[in-house]
Amino acid sequence: MEGYMTTTEAAAKLGVSSARVRQLVSDGTLPAQKFGPVNMIKVSDLELARNRPGVGRPPKVKAAPAKPARKHKTA
Repeated sequence: MEGYMTTTEAAAKLGVSSARVRQLVSDGTLPAQKFGPVNMIKVSDLELARNRPGVGRPPKVKAAPAKPARKHKTA
C-alpha cells in the first residue's frame, strides 16, 4: 500500500522494536489502520512517534568517585 508501512517497517525507521511500535499504537500515540491481522501506519504519522516528548528512561546520575582511603603510618 502506497504511503503505509507495517509495524516492523516502522520500528526499523524509528530505531525501536516492533513490540514498542505496537504499544504506541495500542495506547493511541501512533495512529494505525487495521488491515486484517496487520496494523498499517501512515508514513506521515511516524513523526508523531519520533517527536514525542520524554522518551526513554532518564539517565542515571553518576556518583562522584570515591576518595582513596587514607593510609596511616605505622611505627
